[in-house]
Amino acid sequence: MAHLIDIRDMYKIYAIGAEPVHALDGVSLAVDEGEFVAIMGSSGSGKSTMLNILGCLDVPTSGSYLLDGVEVAARTRTELAQIRNRKLGFVFQNFNLLPRTSALENVELPDLYMGRLGRRARRERAMELLARVGLAGREDHTPAQLSGGQQQRVAIARALMNNPPVVFADEPTGNLDTKSSIEVMKLFSELSHEGITIVMVTHEDDIAAYARRHVVMRDGHVMRDDVADGGAPKTQDEVARLVKEALA
Repeated sequence: MAHLIDIRDMYKIYAIGAEPVHALDGVSLAVDEGEFVAIMGSSGSGKSTMLNILGCLDVPTSGSYLLDGVEVAARTRTELAQIRNRKLGFVFQNFNLLPRTSALENVELPDLYMGRLGRRARRERAMELLARVGLAGREDHTPAQLSGGQQQRVAIARALMNNPPVVFADEPTGNLDTKSSIEVMKLFSELSHEGITIVMVTHEDDIAAYARRHVVMRDGHVMRDDVADGGAPKTQDEVARLVKEALA
C-alpha cells in the first residue's frame, strides 16, 4: 500500500554568501493516512523547510516527493497551488484570517478559490464546520471579536473546508494560552481519530505529546523517528526525553 506522503533523498540547499546551506540534507520520510506526526527540532534544524515542502509551499533542490501517489517535487507554482487547494489544509501560528471578514466567510474561502460547491452548499458546509469546532453562533463575528483560541478554531475549520486528506499545522498553539492550546490539540486529536492525517511542527514537548509519532530533526537530518507503542500519544516527559536523546 502506497504511503500518503513519501519523500526520498530530499535536499534543499540555499545559497547564502559563499557557502551553500543544506536546510534538508538527504531526508527520507513516509507518512500514512490517519497518522498524527509532530516534527520537532531547534531553530535551524530544517523542520520548517520540511513542512513548507510537504505543504507544496516550496520545492526541493533535489529528491522525490510523492503525495497520494503523485510526484509533486518538480511541479510549477500554478500546479502546486492547485494541489494545495485540492488535497491540503493549513493551520498557522498567526491564524492568517482576513481581519474584516466574518468567521463564516473566512471558512468559505478555500472553496471560493476552488469553486467546487455552489453558494448555498458552500455556506452550509462552512456552518457545519464552525459547529464542528465549537463555534456555532459565532459565524458573523470578525477575528477581532474572537479570542485567540476561537480564531485558531476558525482556521482549523477553514483548513477542513475542501475535505483535505492532510492538514499541516505550523506551531498551531504558539500564540495561545494553556487552556486554548488544550482545546485546539484535543480537536486535532479528534480529527486524527477520524482519519485525517495531521503533520505538525512544534517546539513544545507538551504539545508534541498529543501526537502518536515524533520526528526529531537536526541540521537538516532526521535524527529520530519514534512511533508510540500501540499508537497511543506519549507523555510530555517521554517526548522531552526522546528529543534530548536525538539531539545529544
